[in-house]
Amino acid sequence: MKQINFSPHHQILRDNRFRDLVGKNAWRALPDEVRKRFGYRLRNGASVVYQGKVASMRMNMVGRLIAQITRLLGGPLPYDTSCLNQPAVVTVTEDCLGKGQFWVRQYGRAAGFPQVIRSSKRFAGPTGIEEYIGAGIGMALRVSADRAGIYFKSDHFFLQLGRRKLRLPAWLQPGALTIAHIDLGQSRFLFSLKLQSRFLGNLIQQDAVFHDIQEGRYG
Repeated sequence: MKQINFSPHHQILRDNRFRDLVGKNAWRALPDEVRKRFGYRLRNGASVVYQGKVASMRMNMVGRLIAQITRLLGGPLPYDTSCLNQPAVVTVTEDCLGKGQFWVRQYGRAAGFPQVIRSSKRFAGPTGIEEYIGAGIGMALRVSADRAGIYFKSDHFFLQLGRRKLRLPAWLQPGALTIAHIDLGQSRFLFSLKLQSRFLGNLIQQDAVFHDIQEGRYG
């Protein structure tokens, strides 16, 4: 895994944005390592890089179709089951202008270039946090936490046109998306993505295990 030296030049700051979203009591119940990952941020263009491996990858026929269609929007969903047991990398960079975070997830494949998924989390909107996935499409998220980890669940999807946001009707939404960050101990965590439909069940589910930062301190 890539090691990062958190020098004073990176200006590590305490960050209460996720704590405020889940509430103080739920935040205190989180494992210490989860609070560290989500309770600090880097400035001056520095990034945090986590490396790991895809542990499971499942999708039904409708999930495969949705994953392929959304490739027209930049490929926000995993679409290749050959990523199983392949290397995975997540990079998180502070978006200084947008007052949010850039997330880049890279998943290896059995052949060809890795799939790269880019998104931007912004602390805005009716739920307090939104994720933009490309082509003006975004989703408002609900954030919760328990003693195991922190969870991001889609509240609704929208299309942004300039300063306007048009909420997409239910029939245009691909399903309910849940992303979980579960602490596994020993500087490891599970990153789980699940897209579900009320009528069609689990459309897509991908789990990957990552290693935590091993060098430097959070201050």
